[in-house]
Amino acid sequence: MNSLSPRAAVGLFLIVVLAWGVNWSVTKQLVQFLSPLWTSAIRSWIALAALFVILGLSNNLVIPERRDIPVVLSVALLHMTVFSVLVAAGVRFLPAGKAVVLGYTTPLWVAIAAPLIGKDTLTAPKVAGALLGLIGLAVILNPTSIDWTNGNVMLGAGMVILAAISWAANIIYIRAHRWLASPLQLLIWQVLVATVVLSITAAIVDGIPHVNWSRRLVLLFLYSGLIGTALAYWAMSMVNKSISALTTSLGTTATPLVGIASAAVLLGEPIDLSLAVAAGLIVAGIGLATLGDRLLRSQAIVRG
Repeated sequence: MNSLSPRAAVGLFLIVVLAWGVNWSVTKQLVQFLSPLWTSAIRSWIALAALFVILGLSNNLVIPERRDIPVVLSVALLHMTVFSVLVAAGVRFLPAGKAVVLGYTTPLWVAIAAPLIGKDTLTAPKVAGALLGLIGLAVILNPTSIDWTNGNVMLGAGMVILAAISWAANIIYIRAHRWLASPLQLLIWQVLVATVVLSITAAIVDGIPHVNWSRRLVLLFLYSGLIGTALAYWAMSMVNKSISALTTSLGTTATPLVGIASAAVLLGEPIDLSLAVAAGLIVAGIGLATLGDRLLRSQAIVRG
């Protein structure tokens, strides 16, 4: 299957947004049982097994060319390892709803950093979007929203923001990479590298885990590994073939909103005014920055 009908693509994209949004609440529960490293490692093993089956059945298992190895390592280490572990560590101390808003500031860091390193050009919408997003960040980090006297809470917020910056660095590199194999074909190798690194690091840092397995814990891991990771990654690769980059970029801004709602339903977290305002500002900022990026690319195409 190389492409999807518009209706199927939109339906699959909605599943991705829901899967990623709910996964923050699931991760919040998982780290109550295991360390962030082992949580990420076990989830990655489950995703690896599922993707091996999915990509094998769709004839997308290939050996990566040498020129694609850097992008495999970039995604595996910066996104699937560093981002995953920092988020899992951060949500131990932060409400999942606030963590998902901080985690999805990634496009703002891309909009700020890319022009500074000569990988992009600033436009008025990008500047406005970045400013809106930073104001939203200030709102969610204000002392009435987050307890500044609690070192663990501040550490958790810092970890999630650092995770977003790590993901942003990965996105900037991906934009500059010239792909030989498709992102879908390289996905299994990215997850494999991340799984090996996570497992070895977890064994060294935390030792062999002693887990009291229960039906609830198994279901949480199955959701996070199969739906929140494997299905979401595969579905997003398929959606990117059928929906414009602008639509997917804007659509993913709904993920933190789903994350906030799921945290309220599944974990009973309150939705306070500062969280709602911050989420609105950050989503609007990401939207403006994305539109600015699209405008810049369109102008470049027109100029040839």
